[in-house]
Amino acid sequence: MTYEYKLEPTSSQSQTFDHWLEVCRKVWNYALRERKDWYNSRSCAINACSLKSEYIIPVDSPRPNFAVQCKSLTTARQSNSELKTVHSQVLQQVLKQLEKAFTSMWESGFGFPRFKKKGRIRSFLFPTPNQTVVIGNRINLPSIGLVKFRDSRPIPDGFVVKQIRIVKRASGYFAMLALALDVSIPTTMPHGYALGIDLGLEKFLATSDNELVARPKFFVDAQRKLKSLQKVVSRKRIGSKNWQKAQALLS
Repeated sequence: MTYEYKLEPTSSQSQTFDHWLEVCRKVWNYALRERKDWYNSRSCAINACSLKSEYIIPVDSPRPNFAVQCKSLTTARQSNSELKTVHSQVLQQVLKQLEKAFTSMWESGFGFPRFKKKGRIRSFLFPTPNQTVVIGNRINLPSIGLVKFRDSRPIPDGFVVKQIRIVKRASGYFAMLALALDVSIPTTMPHGYALGIDLGLEKFLATSDNELVARPKFFVDAQRKLKSLQKVVSRKRIGSKNWQKAQALLS
């Protein structure tokens, strides 16, 4: 289950949150552009390239999936000072979310992932937080430190924080803690009375207890009621209150 808490960060921590969200947006757009360029370079036949422009990427270049882009991200962090300011696992989760978007497009018929405008990414995720997450009325975030929050309800005993998602909303920042409890749920044994049901034409259904249910005549009953209401409306003067009430019954 997930518990949500309102954060009360300092001004410097709020600036850090905004900076991380902006870097996550840039990583999303760069990774999406890399994937689109690779697909566009393979979208036409070798003898039917466009006369205006064409994406040319070496044939031995691997398809930019989650694993390949994570390796590229690790290399880019060594030379890009802006990427170093954000926790590595947070940026990896952005690439993982992009991978899920492409999987949903292929398997579930969703649309092609879109580029994110400024302010469109409003959350980032810590997949493996520190051992001690909650200390009093503060949450310990990796690479950020202790952030004050409103302790609106205590975390139940025995539950462990598995993930932390920081969400930006109009009313401020919120922390969504994914909690888990290491318990084994016993398997429910089959119980009760088994009943077989078969749908038919002459009878609506027949059960294994030799019970026959007649076919419900919804249309016939509704048609009979409609006919009687139409007779009532025909006797009313058009535009009168009684006529309007009868029209309301028909609708």
